Amino acid sequence: MNIYTLELHTLQYKNGRTYLIASFFIIGNILLPQLCHLIPQGGLILLPIYFFTLIGAYKYGWKVGLLTAIFSPLLNHLLFEMPSLSILPAILLKSILLAFIAGFAAHYYKRISIPILLGVVLTYQIIGTLGEWLLEGNLYKALQGFRLAIPGMLTQIFGGYLLICKVLRR
Repeated sequence: MNIYTLELHTLQYKNGRTYLIASFFIIGNILLPQLCHLIPQGGLILLPIYFFTLIGAYKYGWKVGLLTAIFSPLLNHLLFEMPSLSILPAILLKSILLAFIAGFAAHYYKRISIPILLGVVLTYQIIGTLGEWLLEGNLYKALQGFRLAIPGMLTQIFGGYLLICKVLRR
């Protein structure tokens, strides 16, 4: 298994480039869910709204990740009413967790590997599932969401790895 060192591009909020790069990831997080929603339960199974948050936070730091994590679900809700208002808090919680955890992992390890991404994805999903349980008061429903999302988690790990290593290498 290849482990690539990661050239981090940590951006600051006062830098206009931060917002430009984040806007590309936000657009990705708007378009990808629309494609996945063509599949029955595609959003629940494939977790498309988190994909570019992971990429942005891992490659460009938690600030780009946080912008992507907040604006992607909000804009998707405003434009398409997906996610629905009832699950928007849980989606935002998981998105924000993902941005911080991915940004931290990239900064700490300064490289990317499948095991690192596995740790990132499992950490935000486990903590997010606990948060979802607290928000909704239904452990069974929170755990069902986790179980259904396994294909999406695998897509984030392997697809994220490929995208970061092969496409965003610079």
